[in-house]
Amino acid sequence: MLKITQLSQLDQDKTYSYADYLTWQFSEAVELIKGKISLMSPPAPNVEHQSISGNLHGICYSFFRHKKCRLFAAPFDVRLYNRKKSLLANKEIHTVVQPDLCVICNPEFLDQQGCNGAPDWIIEILSKGNSKKELKTKYELYQQSGVTEYWLVYPYEQTIHQFVLDENQRYQLTAMFTDDEMAIPHLFPELKIDLSEVFESFDDN
Repeated sequence: MLKITQLSQLDQDKTYSYADYLTWQFSEAVELIKGKISLMSPPAPNVEHQSISGNLHGICYSFFRHKKCRLFAAPFDVRLYNRKKSLLANKEIHTVVQPDLCVICNPEFLDQQGCNGAPDWIIEILSKGNSKKELKTKYELYQQSGVTEYWLVYPYEQTIHQFVLDENQRYQLTAMFTDDEMAIPHLFPELKIDLSEVFESFDDN
């Protein structure tokens, strides 16, 4: 079998599985979206992105430590598929993403490779390189696979949009938190996140 060490060796028009993805040995960070290769944008998050991710991770880590639900930060493979399907084998999975942060409460979804199934809560921090197409794609993927709660963090606006699945398994925008507020997850109402701490790197610039 030909060893894949460069992105240029792959056919951008081909449909790949997670089993293929595991064999690749190149430095570029990629995701698989319904079998198609998607370069992560931007490939190297900037200082503001990393600061916000670190601040959120620190706050959430303290909360979830010693709890059943577990917190993970990118790079961390999350394999997604329709929520109506049972756990799939690697060769049957065609979507793998790396959310900035995610919380998983079902221990059966966790294995040595990451998460096989939908996390309960996903947080994505936007960068200037994110396109509207990317935003729409992730939104639809998370909704279809059954991610109960999805947060979109807008660094430069210092806001967070909170989406929660309704009884019809469709996302509803339930809250928009700003930098002077406490953001409260729908799934974990006892967790109160002071956004002035999350966005503090911007105040120092």
